[in-house]
Amino acid sequence: MQRSKRVVVVANRLPVRRNGTAWETSPGGLVSAVTPIVAQSRGTFVGWTGAADDAPPPFEHDGVHLHPVGLSQQEIEDYYLGFSNGTIWPLYHDAIRAPEFHRHWWRPYVDINMRFARATADVAGPGDIAWIQDYQLQMVPGLLRGLRPDVSIGFFLHIPFPPVEIFARLPWRRQILEGLLGADVLAFQTSLARHNFRRAALTFAGVKGTPRMLEVGDRKVRLMTSPISIDVDHFASAAAAPDVQGAAAYLRHNLGNPSTVILGVDRLDYTKGIDVRLKAFDTMLEAHPEAVENVVFVQVANPSREEVDDYATIREEVEGLVGRINGQRGALGRVPVHYLYGSLGFEELVSWYRTADVMCVTPFRDGMNLVAKEFVATRIHDDGVLILSEFAGAAEEMRQALITNPYDADGLAEIMWRSVTMVPGEQRARMRAMRRQLIRNTVFDWARECIGALEA
Repeated sequence: MQRSKRVVVVANRLPVRRNGTAWETSPGGLVSAVTPIVAQSRGTFVGWTGAADDAPPPFEHDGVHLHPVGLSQQEIEDYYLGFSNGTIWPLYHDAIRAPEFHRHWWRPYVDINMRFARATADVAGPGDIAWIQDYQLQMVPGLLRGLRPDVSIGFFLHIPFPPVEIFARLPWRRQILEGLLGADVLAFQTSLARHNFRRAALTFAGVKGTPRMLEVGDRKVRLMTSPISIDVDHFASAAAAPDVQGAAAYLRHNLGNPSTVILGVDRLDYTKGIDVRLKAFDTMLEAHPEAVENVVFVQVANPSREEVDDYATIREEVEGLVGRINGQRGALGRVPVHYLYGSLGFEELVSWYRTADVMCVTPFRDGMNLVAKEFVATRIHDDGVLILSEFAGAAEEMRQALITNPYDADGLAEIMWRSVTMVPGEQRARMRAMRRQLIRNTVFDWARECIGALEA
């Protein structure tokens, strides 16, 4: 259906990647939800290709018009690895790691945000919608408003927004807030993130307003909670496919046909709580030695920002823990922890979800965490248990999960044992409720809600 307004999506990365000399669509629910909206409205997707000094002319791929923004290697280091992931990422995740505040990172961040804003201004027509994505581009709404006040501007923050006491540390807090307040609609994953942003805006930007509407000069900025989701049917259909079910049976056989498989799937990031999760599993084995014979833990760790020191450190810690647990608890032919470092294809990932009896999602802080939702979507027989951190955005919706404090290794060990011993009837009741909630809010519903707020 043709939309009345064109939609320009602005994100750090384009929805495509290079495959040799050709382009291919990047995997993921966000791309599958957003690109049809861009195509149907005859809009444009503005973003970076992911490579240094790579800014091809605008082109079309699978019916979507793409407008690349180029970055040099130095700009990648300062804007992306530096300010975005060395300052904002740890700060917004409760300062789990100490954020670094460098003026030589801040200035390129502003410059690159202006480059994105100008690119957006160039492709947007009068009255069009610009929908800006995530923490790398927080200055774009305000900069774009200065260039094109005739455009409807939305911003969605995929990561958490921190409490005002933590956000206050940022030397450029007022500038970031003013950048975000350039939007007409600001959307957040959770009500807590929305509340935290409002408090920061009232405290440091001098605005007034209600919990859902701020007054910025003579403008009103709407604040909304709109949790992102997944393509539920895509995951459920894959889980039901004979090839995937066969692969799951093969994986379980290779694990030694244990009675319970506990699974973790994460980017290897210090926010994900993988280290405490492994310590909790070790504590569970110590308290229940009989579990060593029939319970295995599988941790899939996707490589992430390997050039950053903090990420290399967490990899060393995790791999050291895996070796220690297997050395102390394992025996010939019996390995308690199986560790897979690398990226999985879609069908392989779903096969692991189908293999697992328990999914362990225990980040220290997460905007949403779609792994929790993906696992639930694959439970087509309403079996299985989800252990979920209270600090993941998904916990606001998936209340029938076993909710845990990811910092409490002893408490998490007890919850792991509860998940291992949970009777099928309780599993079904909890999983059915979570699946119903998931079906009510897919990634397509999320995209429609966000764009609908800007069309109003």
